[in-house]
Amino acid sequence: MLTFIVIGVVGLLLVAGSLVLGDFIDVGDGALSGTSLGVGAMVFGSVGAIVLSNDLPMWGAYVGSAVVALLVVVVVQLFVKRLRDTEDGQPVSLVGAHGVVTSDITGGRGEVSLDTELERRLAWADTPIPQGTRVVVLEQSGGRVRVEPTTPPATTA
Repeated sequence: MLTFIVIGVVGLLLVAGSLVLGDFIDVGDGALSGTSLGVGAMVFGSVGAIVLSNDLPMWGAYVGSAVVALLVVVVVQLFVKRLRDTEDGQPVSLVGAHGVVTSDITGGRGEVSLDTELERRLAWADTPIPQGTRVVVLEQSGGRVRVEPTTPPATTA
């Protein structure tokens, strides 16, 4: 059990170090990061400790830990890559991007969640747009975007 605890603690230190110092481990030009390795080690240690504390066989602890940790490393690495791709340091044109209004756009301001990004953005529009409306980006100014509904609002007779 001590082996799993040590591996889990090393994983925790890797994640903490990656949060404080940035990803100081970068294998294969971004294919594997210190964050994903740290989370994988924490999961490996946790699963192994849980399996052994339930009096299951040692080989089950190693196999189960390795399989679950590998899956977690892959998922976390996908999230890390997606976050890197949306960093503000790289100018990306959002004109034409689609999303949904997350808070009513009134008086020239509101908030949208774009399909291509994890974060929400401040938005403005020429006319009020209610929450939940699908929109398309027409213009970008810094971190803010000007949007309009993707379909014209229904008119009542």
